[in-house]
Amino acid sequence: MSETPSNTLQYRFDGPEEAPVLILGPSLGTTWHMWDRQVPELTKQWRVFRFDLPGHGGAPAYPAGSVAEIAARLLATLDGLGVHRFGYAGCALGGAVGVELALRHPERLASLALIAASPRFGTADEFRQRGVVVRTNGLDPIARTAPDRWFTAGFAAAQPAITEWAVQMVRTTDPGCYISHCEALATFDVRQHLGRVGVPTLVLVGSEDQVTGPAEARTLVAGIPDARLAVVPGASHLVPVEQPAAVTDLLVTHFSTAWQPAFDATGQMAVVAAPVRPALAVQPPPQAVAPVAEIAPAPVEPHPDGRPDPYDAGIKVRREVLGDAHVDRALTQADEFSGDFQEFITRYAWGEIWSRPGLDRRSRSCVTLTALVAGGHLDELAFHTRAALRNGLTPDEIKEVLLQAAVYCGVPAANSAFKVAQRVIREETTPQE
Repeated sequence: MSETPSNTLQYRFDGPEEAPVLILGPSLGTTWHMWDRQVPELTKQWRVFRFDLPGHGGAPAYPAGSVAEIAARLLATLDGLGVHRFGYAGCALGGAVGVELALRHPERLASLALIAASPRFGTADEFRQRGVVVRTNGLDPIARTAPDRWFTAGFAAAQPAITEWAVQMVRTTDPGCYISHCEALATFDVRQHLGRVGVPTLVLVGSEDQVTGPAEARTLVAGIPDARLAVVPGASHLVPVEQPAAVTDLLVTHFSTAWQPAFDATGQMAVVAAPVRPALAVQPPPQAVAPVAEIAPAPVEPHPDGRPDPYDAGIKVRREVLGDAHVDRALTQADEFSGDFQEFITRYAWGEIWSRPGLDRRSRSCVTLTALVAGGHLDELAFHTRAALRNGLTPDEIKEVLLQAAVYCGVPAANSAFKVAQRVIREETTPQE
């Protein structure tokens, strides 16, 4: 166990000190113990380094709001230990950290395994809504449904002790850190950058994974130049726990045969030639995967006073606050008559005002809710109540805003606002079973 300042991670080592380092990265809501069944075999060849995400497994609760920040803390931890080059295997969010390392710090990475991973995890709206649920109800609803997401029904029924262990792992996670990691997954999207991953990569997925399943795995394999696919039968999302022997065998084979040559301090290649990689008992990569369609934004005129045009910042903030689904719907419905108005509010309301540093988003949500109550704008009040929840206000805090508005804006206006806000809060904070 380690002392853990705010810029590093809680970790442990297993295996011989002279062996090359192999890092195992955990999934959201788990601890390093998710890898317990792999460690005995892996430590025969490697010094295994496991870490806990912030606020997980008793680690200090220093929230990290992006995958890049988690990766930076991991590297700071390794730098302090004198570990400069390593192999890396990560599950789900841990896999996202591995991709981040491959893209930003390729010189550190010898070989990579991505387990139950994806170039983009669902949608930003899904993870931000999960954050709203946790902020309102705590982690118990997420914990109780974790086995349904992580394991096949047969495994959960046959292994009640492991199922209960999984529930307790989530339940004991720090809620603030869990929410920040939901935000990290909401903003993670490397679909256009997979071709830059330059190390041999094993992409491993459970055949029954309903969270990041074989389709996402095939997208990774199609995009990464040197990647192979392994589909583990009869396993769901937390495949290292559900099928430990199969995962261990695949990791041993991959890291034994795909470790890239190291370089010494002078930049000369060391005499550590990577052996020829035998074929794994895995599914072949797909022949073709349709590329992700990207819609190029329409060109915009420069800002009249020479500053950068605020449209790009505005559309980013608008999506983060209101959600992709809402913004996509508004932009799709815009036509020749209303298109200029959509551009106007994106550029000025969101790019000029919501992007200003003087107030945080929680405060801006309070101001906006009050103004909408005063004006009787109930449709806008509904989607800004959703936005307020996403910006970190709790239902109790929204209630206090509306009570304050009742005094200064009038009881009838607040009465209508309470009905709208109550409906939205129930929709947004009810856990999805």
